[in-house]
Amino acid sequence: MSVAFAGNSTTGSSREAGPLRVMIVDDSVVIRGLISRWVGAEHDMEVAASLRTGLEAVNQIERINPDVAVLDIEMPELDGLSALPQLLAKKRDLVIIMASTLTRRNAEISFKALSLGAADYIPKPESTREASAADIFHHDLVQKIRHLGARLRRRSTVASPPLAPASPAPVVRAPAVARSAAPASAAPSAAAPATRPFSTQAPKVLLIGSSTGGPQALMALVTELGPVIDRVPVLITQHMPPTFTTILAEHLARSSRKPAAEAIDGEPVKRGRIYLAPGGKHMRVVRSGTDTVIALDDGPAVNFCKPAVDPLFTSAIDIWHGGILSVILTGMGSDGMRGGKDIVAAGGSVIAQDEASSVVWGMPGAAANAGICAAILPLNQIGAKVNRLFAGDRS
Repeated sequence: MSVAFAGNSTTGSSREAGPLRVMIVDDSVVIRGLISRWVGAEHDMEVAASLRTGLEAVNQIERINPDVAVLDIEMPELDGLSALPQLLAKKRDLVIIMASTLTRRNAEISFKALSLGAADYIPKPESTREASAADIFHHDLVQKIRHLGARLRRRSTVASPPLAPASPAPVVRAPAVARSAAPASAAPSAAAPATRPFSTQAPKVLLIGSSTGGPQALMALVTELGPVIDRVPVLITQHMPPTFTTILAEHLARSSRKPAAEAIDGEPVKRGRIYLAPGGKHMRVVRSGTDTVIALDDGPAVNFCKPAVDPLFTSAIDIWHGGILSVILTGMGSDGMRGGKDIVAAGGSVIAQDEASSVVWGMPGAAANAGICAAILPLNQIGAKVNRLFAGDRS
């Protein structure tokens, strides 16, 4: 596909009102063609450029002036990871979405890219001839471009107060752009959503759900949860494909200095461990005799996600009843809200990450606006609050 440039005159207020400008950088002509067609079909985005190498992107970014770049990892002349810091040096607020096939090497590179300032990542299907894989790639990519690009637009029109820095993550840190970002789904609320009292029951388990921006948030959060992990099991569902969850579990283990791994079907759930839902499987908990065990489910996607947060949340009620503390972190969509409602109805509690510290305030915003949260907190305050609740605080 030939390189195509859209007009570059949309600056200032007209730029804010116009479609998101997307730069596609991939050495595969097939992938460039697919993404160009998908972007061009959306009313709120346009193809600013379609380029073959990272070097072309670095050399032409000032001329193209995109809002969002979809950046392949493996390219000739200059690969995506090497191009990433050079692109951000020339355009600091550029939203970069890394694209890669599902290999362990590429998963590791994607995590490294997050630490260097990439906003998110997306796995490319190994073959675009498989309709279901192409459909998922299409849906996820368009949503990421839309929500992350809207975050950029909002920063240009709404001044956000600075946040205290979150606790540092030893392996993957949140990119600076994510820490002051307002949500992509809506402008900051005039009034904070109402909260409800925390459960009077002592929590017996910690459940966490996250999506876009979640890896960085989880890295920061688990560094503070050592006392909780020693007391109770911690179960996490992060929207993420296979291989990526394997790498994430390894990072969580290093960050928390506690055992952390992808959950295995039938394994007992014990305190002192972090269980991560494996990519492509829903994670539930069930009773087996006197034990609580992991149950992995290969059923249909829930809330367009697999793994999804709701199956974990709802299944936990049969085991721990009202003794559940759940945390919903940054992410697109509303996954976790329905399960959170069930947890609250059973006597448990929900904490949501606040707007300002979320990369996308979809999932936590849905829970907050549903009125089910006992607290809506910045990321850098959630760990301390969770520790106090497990130490006996009920307020």
